[in-house]
Order: sequence, then structure tokens, then C-alpha cells
Amino acid sequence: MKCTRSLAILAIFPAPAMFAQDTIPAWCKALPRPEFQALKRVTVSQEWFDVYVAAPGVFAIYEPHQSELAISYLITGERSAVLFDTGMGIGDIRKVTSELTNLPIAVLNSHTHFDHVGGNWQFSNVLAMDTEFTRRNAQGSREDAQAEIGPGQICGALPAGFDPKTYETRAWKIAGYRHDRDRIEMGGRTLEIVTTPGHTPHAICLLDRANGLLFTGDTYYRGTVWLYRPETDLAAYGASIRRLAALGPEVKTVLGAHNVAGDPGSVLAKLVSAFEAVRAGKVAGAAGTGGKVRYKVDEIGFLLRAQ
Repeated sequence: MKCTRSLAILAIFPAPAMFAQDTIPAWCKALPRPEFQALKRVTVSQEWFDVYVAAPGVFAIYEPHQSELAISYLITGERSAVLFDTGMGIGDIRKVTSELTNLPIAVLNSHTHFDHVGGNWQFSNVLAMDTEFTRRNAQGSREDAQAEIGPGQICGALPAGFDPKTYETRAWKIAGYRHDRDRIEMGGRTLEIVTTPGHTPHAICLLDRANGLLFTGDTYYRGTVWLYRPETDLAAYGASIRRLAALGPEVKTVLGAHNVAGDPGSVLAKLVSAFEAVRAGKVAGAAGTGGKVRYKVDEIGFLLRAQ
């Protein structure tokens, strides 16, 4: 069984009709997350998504009905917008963004795992990191996608018209490449690309220095950070999070790609301390399924391959 990234909190979500009462996934019972109550919610036509204002000019496009609890971010400037990740590809994220802004949108992915590129195919201006890992994943995947709609993965009903039998991460075209420290000028807002290999070889974060925002993808999110896949490099991950922690004084809010939208910048130093304690053997792990071990240091968790 897949380990979810979700956090255990108070169960206040009504039982969805598509599940028998005794088969509702535990993560589904724990919705909605109370952290979102502090954010302004924006009504959109796609019920698969919840949309919140995470910061001025920043929309968190949340998918609470699938166990990844993925969050994509629409970041707007005066002249253009950036969509940082496109989610699972189950709902119509292009329709959602069209309801949120009339600005031209460039897509940039924190990395190209299936749960972050599902809607890439809907956009013509997809920017990417110049790696073979990127180009391989741009070809799409059926196996990974199908695993995400299996037993225990969906909370409530799938969108009308969605056919689970044909669900796949569709192939998408790369319109151009970007590199470390490249800047994206949007008019009144500048985003800086910060490469953070580790979770994947081509992982990136986006830094909005002027507004103190750091979008971290899967390099950090509140919950259990997955660091067990074959492409994960733990040494690179350690170096990457130390790079992010060095930005700490400039960062007011950290916006990760799962679970909840927004943590204080101080979490970056805690992330480094927690990871280094795990790597030094100072933290006892709990054995999980499939040769994985879960570690927890205060509110920060990691899921690693057994050594």
C-alpha cells in the first residue's frame, strides 16, 4: 500500500458518498485541513479543486480529493503569470486558471513527477529544466497515473466526464529551457529559479525575494517528505536544503506542494537540522512497507529507503 503524504488531524469532513463507511481512507476523514481556514477561498467552477489566496497575487490550487493532496501555485504579476506545477491531471486546471487571470501563463514545474505535471499538456508555454530526466518524463506515464486512482486514493467523486480507465499523465511539449538563477520578470514581480536537486535530479524552487516567498515543490512540504525513489540523491538533497536555509532571513513564507499552503521561513533551518539528525543516526526510524523507513523530528518527517 502506498504511504500518503497526509498529516493526521481532526476528522471534520463528511463521509463521501462513493465510499462505504468502513472504507473511507484515513486521510480523507482528516479533511478539510484547518490551516486553510486562515486563507481567503476563491470559488471556481471545477469542484475537483479548492482555490485559496496564499499571498497577494498568489493562488494555491489545491486537490483535496486525491491522496497526494497536491498544490499548484498560480503566481501573477502585472504583465504575466507563472503556474508552478499543474497537479494530477484529473481536473481541468486550465479552466481554473482562466477563471483566475487573463494574463498569459507560463508553466514551470518544481519537478516532473506525475502528480506535478498532469495538466502540462493543456498549456503551450511550458518551461523546463534542461535535463534528460525532464525530457523522459515529458513523454507521459500511464502506470504512475493509474496507481493514483486505485483503492484508498480518491476522496469523494471523480470529476464528471473523467474516465479512470483511460487516465494517464499525458505527454507535453517543452517550449523552452531554464537554468539555475534564471529570473522570470512578470511585471511588478520577479521569480528566481533556485535548483535544489535531491528529491529528483532536476528539482527547483522559486524565490520571490521582494515578497519573501519561497515555493519549494517537494523539496519541502509539511508532512512526510518522500526521499526513497530511485532518482533521489540524499547527499544532493542535504546540500540543497542547506542552500535554502541560507535564504532563511529573506523568506517570510514557505509554500510547499502538498498538504497545506504556508509555513514560516524559520522552518528551513529546522528542516536542515532534522535531516542531518536522521543522516547521523540520531533518530530512530519506524519500518514501513516496501523497504521504506519513516523518520519524524518534531513536525518534520522523511520517508527513506531502508539502508
